[in-house]
Amino acid sequence: MDTAAIDFEQKLALSSVSVEARLAAHLHVHAANDEIARPERLLGAMRYAVLNGGKRLRPFLVLESTRLLTDDAALLNAALDVAAALECVHCYSLVHDDLPAMDDDALRRGMPTLHVAFDEATAILAGDALLTLAFDILAAGADTLPSDRSLSLVRALSRAAGLGGMAGGQMLDLQAEREQPDEAGIIRLQAMKTGALIRFACEAGAILTGATAEHRTRLRQFGETIGLAFQLADDLLDVTADASDLGKATGKDQDRGKATLVSMHGAQWAARQLDGLVAEAQSLLTPFTGRALTLNETARFVANRKR
Repeated sequence: MDTAAIDFEQKLALSSVSVEARLAAHLHVHAANDEIARPERLLGAMRYAVLNGGKRLRPFLVLESTRLLTDDAALLNAALDVAAALECVHCYSLVHDDLPAMDDDALRRGMPTLHVAFDEATAILAGDALLTLAFDILAAGADTLPSDRSLSLVRALSRAAGLGGMAGGQMLDLQAEREQPDEAGIIRLQAMKTGALIRFACEAGAILTGATAEHRTRLRQFGETIGLAFQLADDLLDVTADASDLGKATGKDQDRGKATLVSMHGAQWAARQLDGLVAEAQSLLTPFTGRALTLNETARFVANRKR
């Protein structure tokens, strides 16, 4: 591995430590104001779902999109809470996605999935509580951010996570097991299920900092582009990687007869597309010159990751 790749993965690991510490702070045992109590088993399940490692790519994108635009310590601290909120949404989605009624997975990040480690009802409640906690964290940002920015973050994450974003994409993904979509349908499904949260992660820095409309649009488009790359790389790994390296089951899409862009066009086509998406993503950051170095590295990492 070259030095640049090592340096990037060190950045990602350091960011993960910071995000995990902030998540742990939000998942403390003491009831917050206006809470009555925090049941031990539910809190334990939430901590199991969230404090279990992982690359924390989406939170990293929140932090780096903010650093792209500011060095202000208060805004960077606020970005850490937005990153934690986004990770709560992401982890809730994984918990529910792994359930028997959905993908019925037994392994996540190399560990038993939450419903296996606890039970199905607890997993459902833990996912519900993580989603709710995410917006609690964002709403608390109104204490330190201008109210219009705080409200914009709440609205943007709601749209990315809900009916017209991730949850809607999950529905399309379930339907795809019975009615195979065409290529446009696959791209729409993936843009919703996977891409919407990645898009939010990149746009969040612009919202937090009150950036210009042009900068917000560029970061949003950057997020959309690397979101496509992330899912394409994920589909490629599903047919090329080993489950022990990936930390989750592989070959699921093929076993279920689910169409992907990789199954439709092949691995070589996918590799060429990934190169093109990286180039497109990096071109969107040209106006930011040297400040975009880490986000440029992120685009390469997303496309070339091995797990």
